[in-house]
Amino acid sequence: MSLIIFLAVIGVLVTVHEWGHYITARKLGITVEQFSIGFGPKLFSWQADGTEFMVCAIPLGGFVKMAGDDRTKLKGVKEEFYSQSIGHRALVIVMGPVINIVFAYFCFYVVFLTGFPVISPRIGAVMADYPAQEAGLMVGDIVAQIDDQKIVSWEDLQEYISGADGQPMTFKIRRGDQELSKIITPKVHVGANLFGQQVKTKIVGVQPGDDPDEDNLLLRFGPIESLGKAGQQMYKLTVLTFRSFYAVIVGSIPAKDALAGPVRIFDIIKLASERGATYVLLIMGIISANLAIINLFPLPILDGGHLFLLGIEKIRKKPMSLKFEENWTKVGFGLLLTLTIFVVYNDISSMGWFDKLLQLFHR
Repeated sequence: MSLIIFLAVIGVLVTVHEWGHYITARKLGITVEQFSIGFGPKLFSWQADGTEFMVCAIPLGGFVKMAGDDRTKLKGVKEEFYSQSIGHRALVIVMGPVINIVFAYFCFYVVFLTGFPVISPRIGAVMADYPAQEAGLMVGDIVAQIDDQKIVSWEDLQEYISGADGQPMTFKIRRGDQELSKIITPKVHVGANLFGQQVKTKIVGVQPGDDPDEDNLLLRFGPIESLGKAGQQMYKLTVLTFRSFYAVIVGSIPAKDALAGPVRIFDIIKLASERGATYVLLIMGIISANLAIINLFPLPILDGGHLFLLGIEKIRKKPMSLKFEENWTKVGFGLLLTLTIFVVYNDISSMGWFDKLLQLFHR
């Protein structure tokens, strides 16, 4: 069942992306010869509106084959891709990532509408020699409010404390049937953040709980409020993605910690499916948004790489030579293959499969 859900999620995301290319090409009068979900050997296909729709054996991707998208086989008719203006060709290319962004926003909107998963503000651990312990906070306490700020999730708690000015704060606590008030002054801690940067962090010395029944909450919002929440989620995810890639480039975060391949994505989707449809939809939105962002990078084979070549063509008033584009494509395939091998190896290694395999041989 986990494999079926994984294939369904990947299939939907690939279909959404390729549909962006397909529908834009059709609207511009370009003949679309093939629409494929997956690569490799064809499992089955059908014809519709002059297009062969295919499902292939390797589900990790897809493609849209348009008439005249190979410059060596042009016939010079208006229905061909290369017969279109630079603007129209750019539009066909960019609409794949754009539809992924729209789909991600839709996923987040539905999640906020039906129940966004958060960690409750219940204290799961109190650190020794920190302000929370000195103030008498205990495991099981629920932080309901800090100063005038209502706290409904652990993220609310973290954001308010980290954004405070270091002055004493009033914590309103629920402990069983009791409502308590505690004055706590955060302690400044200097350490590395997610991106390896040394930053000053204000902490009080509490950690969240890990009880699935008590500490996992679903926050629901109204139809109008969910529109804004979904936009905020898109913004946060976009900023986090770019900051993560920057951190990898400058070496603040090892690439093995920042990049996930199909094996780890399968594991994430499996865990999400065990918690319910809302979690699966949230993961679909995150992957769809990341797929859009990564596809816009100006690298060979990616949509951003094609847009980069169109930008050069616009400046030069003519396309690059066929030899250059051929070498550009070869470089892209080489990079893609190298990256695929790296992330698959990294996934398997991080999940301890190599160690288990070695243990079998030693036996």
